[in-house]
Amino acid sequence: MSTVDTSVSDSDGSAPHRQVAPVLEDIAAGTAEELGVCLRPIALKRVDTHTGEAVTVPVPCGATQSSVCPSCADKARRLRIHQARQGWHLAAEPQVETSEPTTQQRAALGQLADLTEARAHAAAIGDERAVADIDQEIDAAHQLLQTDGLRGSPSKPGESTSKRRVRSTRRRQDTPDLPRRPVQATTTGRVFTAPDGKQYRPSTFLTLTLDSYGPVHTASPKPQHPKPCRCGQVHRQDEGIVGTPVDPASYDYRRAARDAIHFGKLIDRFWQNLRRAVGWNVQYFATVEPQQRLAMHLHAAVRGTIPRTLLRQVTQATYHQVWWPQHDHPVYSPEHPPAWDGEDECYRDPNTGTALTPWDEAIEATLEPDAQPAHVARFGPNGIDAQGVTAGSDKAGKCLGYLVKYLTKDLDACYEPTTDPERDHLDRLAAELQRQPCSETCPNWLLYGIQPDHPHEGMTPGACSGKAHRPAHLGYRGRRCLVSRKWSGHTLSEHKDQRREHVLKTLGAVGTTPQMATPPDDEPGRYRWVPLPHDGPNPPDRTQLLLHAIAQKRRWRQQYHNAVTELSATTHQAA
Repeated sequence: MSTVDTSVSDSDGSAPHRQVAPVLEDIAAGTAEELGVCLRPIALKRVDTHTGEAVTVPVPCGATQSSVCPSCADKARRLRIHQARQGWHLAAEPQVETSEPTTQQRAALGQLADLTEARAHAAAIGDERAVADIDQEIDAAHQLLQTDGLRGSPSKPGESTSKRRVRSTRRRQDTPDLPRRPVQATTTGRVFTAPDGKQYRPSTFLTLTLDSYGPVHTASPKPQHPKPCRCGQVHRQDEGIVGTPVDPASYDYRRAARDAIHFGKLIDRFWQNLRRAVGWNVQYFATVEPQQRLAMHLHAAVRGTIPRTLLRQVTQATYHQVWWPQHDHPVYSPEHPPAWDGEDECYRDPNTGTALTPWDEAIEATLEPDAQPAHVARFGPNGIDAQGVTAGSDKAGKCLGYLVKYLTKDLDACYEPTTDPERDHLDRLAAELQRQPCSETCPNWLLYGIQPDHPHEGMTPGACSGKAHRPAHLGYRGRRCLVSRKWSGHTLSEHKDQRREHVLKTLGAVGTTPQMATPPDDEPGRYRWVPLPHDGPNPPDRTQLLLHAIAQKRRWRQQYHNAVTELSATTHQAA
């Protein structure tokens, strides 16, 4: 009887090699990513209340970060590109219409008016129990109005309004003055006519950069003509030292951290100043990302053209003053923080028992005539770069791609540290951010002998859950994508619906019935949607959800491809 030797050996003495069959779940995940299917689908059960039939439907998670779900993040990125393209070179003013209130909204508003009147009557006669009950009903009415899409949140009856603090708006003496013109309602740029009679309406792509915090290592821009760094050596872009401080001891990490925390306010001030300087309602689509030195900067597509001289003037004259209590020198350490006094509801010195300065008292000190802001955020001396872009050009497409290049990544993942100098630079910035207060209610104020606004038990300095203190945000606490109100005249959800309507219109043009994920709900209230948590008693199988979503995606893609092919052939024959 013959035998077959199934052992694997290499004649060169290397380790044996054995192939293993791939795992089904890994194949499903890889196929889903190739097709653009969500890798972390949310399972919902669709229950027919008439028949009792229940069907599990996978719904995309909708993540915007590729580290969470690359498929959903790429879909969100492409939607943002569509939004940016739609508003960049508009020739007509976008129309933003306010919809008429629905019958349900009017009824809810009438109920809210009745409750407000009833609460005022109960408060007048001193019926505190009735006031508490009515307050709960008022909260429910507010929630109903917000759920129904009504904008605005009026103050609740009985809410105490804090005294408005008045501060001088006089500009700083160390900053140049700004030209100011009446801001007109127009949002479109100028039209230029060429000698041949052709008209152009160019727009602008600009970049805003923060000031320097100290010399950093730089790469030589042209390898054929090496340019030494400040350290005297010539660096390549991939050396792993570019962007790190030449002298970490003198690098101003405190100012870098504060600029990152207040970068959003500085950007808001820039757009406000720019509109006043040019005299029309400048519209923009902007994204925030870090430079290699880990400082924030902004890329923006701006509708219309603005003289570069005026842009530089506005940039140099823009600043944001932070009128917070001075917090340059810590008084306490995270290891020995102030102690909470539950009786007086305040924090006290752990050694002397003296109460810390209340927030309102500390803010009142900043209203004195000789008071100085705790921090002033500015752009760099050469903090702006502006380029003209024409609609439909190759440059316009490249700028749009560059605009959303890092939008699907966390801020700290845009330049992941791979060397010790890069890791040390990131660690020093993160350590400084842990000591800086990020808001009026941040527990870090306790380190500087000041009670945060609305203090409560359990506030721990250095352990604030604010966005600015998370390593993934590098101190920036604002939104990554900033879009002005009249950019395109549509919200992001409306742009999403436009893309969906385009697909349905293409299918309808060739008489194809769209294959929906679920049958249409002809009877309102017939179907009930129930979430199926992954940690529940009967968790849905992830592989089955992926296979279902893959099959659905393939059907949709094939159906759309057939419709486009048939429509193209019909158009060609008609021509």
